[in-house]
Amino acid sequence: MRLQKFANNPIISPNPDNQWENLVTCNPGVIYDDGTFYMLYRAAGDEPEHIIRFGLAVSTDGFNFTRVGDSPVFSPSLDGPDSGCVEDPRIVKLGDEFYITYAYRIHPPGQYWTFPHDVVLLPECGSDAPAALKENIGNTGLAVTRDFKTFRRLGRITSPVLDDRDVILFPEKIGGKYALLHRPKQYIGEKYGVMFPSIWIKFSDDLLSWEDKQSHCLITGRPGTWEEKIGGSTPPILTDDGWLVLYHGVADGGKAEYNVGALLLDKDDPLKVIARTKEPILSPEHHYETDGFYSRCIFPCGNVVVDGVLYVYYGAADRFVGVATCQLQELLDHLKENCLC
Repeated sequence: MRLQKFANNPIISPNPDNQWENLVTCNPGVIYDDGTFYMLYRAAGDEPEHIIRFGLAVSTDGFNFTRVGDSPVFSPSLDGPDSGCVEDPRIVKLGDEFYITYAYRIHPPGQYWTFPHDVVLLPECGSDAPAALKENIGNTGLAVTRDFKTFRRLGRITSPVLDDRDVILFPEKIGGKYALLHRPKQYIGEKYGVMFPSIWIKFSDDLLSWEDKQSHCLITGRPGTWEEKIGGSTPPILTDDGWLVLYHGVADGGKAEYNVGALLLDKDDPLKVIARTKEPILSPEHHYETDGFYSRCIFPCGNVVVDGVLYVYYGAADRFVGVATCQLQELLDHLKENCLC
């Protein structure tokens, strides 16, 4: 079972005419609403500090996207906790509003592909500075919009002392509570029962109140496979068979290529994993996926279902945006028939 990549990928590429996106366009959050596909994509120019912003593109067919304007629609704040960069948006619709979880740092990360693995720029600060500043830790924020033109930042939703990204909301309440997937990097070792960073799940009565909620390990990586380190990729999709969740897996403890797998969770109790793919359903193979700032990387942040077709939008090699599709039912059948449970 493999998703079919669009023949004209990449669908978004760096734009040399706009300095803020002339180097990188990747990791797109996408949602479909009232006949339009809305895409927020991660963008960066060639500044040495590597400031990351969001651009907006729209489409009516899910394949051919048009950029909206020549400026980013969402940028780092001037002096807030997300003043360094904003990254990797995931979008869900709750009521009449679109809620966006996004990763951020206080200080720009710098051109990370020129550093050793998992190293970013650190700001000058005193010895009493909090860890989020001193270590330039990746956190996650929440924003809301009605039109993708104006946004309201609602604040941090992860612990300031954890590198906690890949944070994704479920698009509706479960058992009267909001649900959230996250991937705290420090949750490893004997205390947590996992060897590598894993996917965890929380429940809350309020979209901003997560830090004091119990976190449950949903799935962990499998040593010696394509998915040692794992993290959530796209917002869960509710189907008759359960919640469909796409996730990324990385070999060699998180230092090798990124592939994509799928989960099926119980619709009433998402702590129950019904099925999990044995092998990737999406892997790097084309030049735009293998040659970039993180080579051999497939990183989805958005998926939608329209007329029974699943569209998966992904960053390719930390440089481009691609899309792949399949019949939704075909993937669900594959999960139920050829899975790890």
